[in-house]
Amino acid sequence: MAFIIIMMLSKDNYNPLDIVNKNVKELPNNEENISLKNHITLLAFFGKNPLQHSVAALNLKELVYDRTKGFKKFQVVVLLPKEAKAEAEQLLKQIKSYEDLRFWHFVYADDADIKSVYNSLKTHEPLSASLSTNSVFIVDKDRYQRGRLDDRTKKEIEEKKPSYPLYGYDCIAVSELKNKLAAEDMRVLFKEYRDKRTGKFEGSTTRRADDLKN
Repeated sequence: MAFIIIMMLSKDNYNPLDIVNKNVKELPNNEENISLKNHITLLAFFGKNPLQHSVAALNLKELVYDRTKGFKKFQVVVLLPKEAKAEAEQLLKQIKSYEDLRFWHFVYADDADIKSVYNSLKTHEPLSASLSTNSVFIVDKDRYQRGRLDDRTKKEIEEKKPSYPLYGYDCIAVSELKNKLAAEDMRVLFKEYRDKRTGKFEGSTTRRADDLKN
């Protein structure tokens, strides 16, 4: 599936996916030695009651993970409090079915470490009291957060509406996961890394977060 996604872009002109933040913290030490560095990660936070996020988890698994799990170094990481382990294992059983989830990781950490990682992300919303959010974030191999500096629709651009960014993707919004994250942004990022491996990537065309006017 990952090969098909990349081939869809092989003859297209495309803009690399925006870097919106260069300061994403590495994951805390964990038993499985899961890290963000050198991986393309979808980073999620399901909090102290992960079963309450079963819809978000299932959407993320079916609409994004199942389509992209074959790409080298891709992973889904869900950062959770240690007390949520029992519920997380139940959630995994709910979404697993007969699918291969070896690139889907639950990482358990202290509350302070979870907050620290989340606070290093650029986002419009605070983490809930239960350490959860319905948003998922793209983190590239350099631990740069990817997204969109300008998420306006064509109509909004034509009407000269003010630009606004997209830092995270709502796991409850099926159209956002399916159309923006899976069909557009992830395949563009995979194309970028494929071009880097083959020496075809023009790094100078990448739009950086430095271009944002704060």
